[in-house]
This record gives sequence, structure tokens and C-alpha cells, in this order.
Amino acid sequence: MSRASNALKRLPVTAPSEPVGAPSPFPAIETAVDQQRRRGRGAQSNASGRYEAEARTAFDDGWQSLDDLPPFKTTVALDTARKVITRNESPDIGFDRSINPYRGCEHGCVYCFARPTHAYLGLSPGLDFESRLFAKPDAPALLEKELAAAEYEPKTIAIGTNTDPYQPIERERKIMRGILEVLEKTGHPVGIVTKSALVVRDIDILARMAKRQLAKVALSVTSLDPKLARSMEPRASTPAKRLEALKLLADAGIPTTVMVAPVIPALNDMEIERILDAAAHAGVKEASYVLLRLPLEVRDLFREWLMANYPDRYRHVFTLIRDMRGGRDYDSQWGTRMKGTGPIAWMIGRRFETACTRLGLNKRRSKLTMEHFEKPEKAGQQLSLF
Repeated sequence: MSRASNALKRLPVTAPSEPVGAPSPFPAIETAVDQQRRRGRGAQSNASGRYEAEARTAFDDGWQSLDDLPPFKTTVALDTARKVITRNESPDIGFDRSINPYRGCEHGCVYCFARPTHAYLGLSPGLDFESRLFAKPDAPALLEKELAAAEYEPKTIAIGTNTDPYQPIERERKIMRGILEVLEKTGHPVGIVTKSALVVRDIDILARMAKRQLAKVALSVTSLDPKLARSMEPRASTPAKRLEALKLLADAGIPTTVMVAPVIPALNDMEIERILDAAAHAGVKEASYVLLRLPLEVRDLFREWLMANYPDRYRHVFTLIRDMRGGRDYDSQWGTRMKGTGPIAWMIGRRFETACTRLGLNKRRSKLTMEHFEKPEKAGQQLSLF
């Protein structure tokens, strides 16, 4: 056994019940990763998934064996899914189907609510989520097959609602572009959410679809402060690049939305008006916001990041979060999980609405149409004579 493997000690994972607002039991197992090994990553640690029977923790065995542990490098495995359209019945979101070309996301946003999904794969929602990725190269072909099904009824497909379809590996994989080609060919509407300026690569397809009311794009701008953005979203596009992408999309006639998401009290909430103002000057006509969400492991990952980067704000941020979540770190109730409750949440909402009114945002909402949809032909299907 190598020195590196000697430095990994296995411990049982336990998750006892905890009182509201109390620290999670998981950090009792030390999982922090040296800064040089996680350079350019968002999470500070790599705790085992919540479904695992054992956890591994690094320790110094006296032979400097921790120095032998390799840095976290991005690896991509193939996801051989049989279907690509995911259905949901959540009553507080505006879509009932979505596509995720990738599992995991290299952007490394520390607050990402999708992180806990990596636990279903036996991996960590921490550093594994942003370094051990899964791609679905068959997604375009699977999509065409599903759209061709006799029982399929068209409705807007949302892309980017879990992991970002334009994360760095899309530059070489081009899975998202393949999906758009299928949607354009079949006349199927799509709504895209991303943090990446890479979306402008597909302006040619999106502009053609937009002319037929088949496409709209939303870019999330969390902060205009490059230092904060780099720390919190280490491999996402810079704020300036995202604003530039919004302008290019708007100039191409593609309905664009700026998302101030997530709003984090005492960290970026003071930027709401500035972000909306910058987006409006870029030609954006619509805007939305989402309050910080901390489900499952995300809470502890965000807590670690906050302590490492803004220790002076730690208590204040979590006090305000609990004020907006009924005394909890997170409230998953439909209808309130996106906006929160209480006076602080109300104030954030009124500030957002006032700024939108002043800037002329959200006067009209772009709507997509299903009238152009034509089912693709199934492989081997005989052409109709009539």
C-alpha cells in the first residue's frame, strides 16, 4: 500500500438527528482538503456521501504521506442513461420537464443546490461534485427518440436547472449543441439557464429558434465583484463576460433574463440594484431572483467556505438566513423555498421589484409556443403516403 493510501483512514458514517439550526454531525469527521490539492475549486472538503457506510479522512502518519496525495483533477465518465428527459411535479417552478447533459458541474459554485445529487452516485457532494463529472453523449439521439414517441405532448423543456449545460467540458463535448439541433429541427421550445458565456457559441441556433418563439436564455449573475465571484464560483465565467453574453444574446433578438441568484444576505444582497442596472443597460428585458438555498450537504459546504473566506461575516450571514427560513438553515416548503419568509426576505423582494420597475424590467414576459412542433421520424419508420 502506498504512503498516500496509508494517509486515508476509514471511519463509520453516522448521521444522528439534530436540533434546528445546530451544526451538522457530518463535520465531526475531518474531511478538509489542503488548499494546493483543491486549487481552483469551490468546496473546501470532500466528505463521503450520506448513503455510504464508511467515510475516509486524511491523517498524517508521520511520513509526510499527505504530501503524496494527488490534486483534484477533472475526470469525465460516460453516463449511459436510457432516457434524457426528466419529469417533475414541483408546483412552484414553471416547467414539468428538463434535460441535464451532464451530472456534476466543474463551475464549482459552493452554494449549488444540485451538489447533494452526487451522493446518489456514491460520491461526495463536495470536491467530487466539481471534479468527477458524467457526460451523456447519447443525449441528442435519446431526445429525438423520446420526442418521436406517439404519446409525447410538447411543452417547454428547461435545460440548466440542475447542472450547467455550458460548463467547461461542453466546449469539447458539444452535447448541448447537439440537443439544440434536435430541438430546432423538431420545432420544440426550450428555456436555458446558465452561468457561462459559452452560450454565445450557439447564438446561430438560438437566434433562429427565437424568431419562431422557441427559445429564451437566462444568465445568472451572482455578483459584479470579480474577487467574490472567483472565490464563490471559481470556474464559471467572470461577471463581465456574463454581462457581455447577455448583450450579445439580446442584440441577436433572443429573449434574455438576468437572474440575481442566489441572493445571500450580508454577502451579495447589496448588489441587487447594481446587477439589475448593468443587465438593463445590456439590453435585458426580464429579471428574476432566488434566495440562497442550503439543502442537505450544501449547508456545511457553504459554512466551511464562509468560514475560510469571510469569517467576520459568518455569524451575521447565518443569523439572517435563519430569519428568512423560519429559524432554520433551510426550509424546503414549496412556495417559500425560493423567496423565504419574514421581514428580511420581504425587504429583498421589495428592493428587487422597485429596481425592476425603475429600470423597465418585466413589463412583458416572453412566451414560447408549441405550434411549430413536428415529431421526428422513428428509425426505420415507413413514410406516410397521405
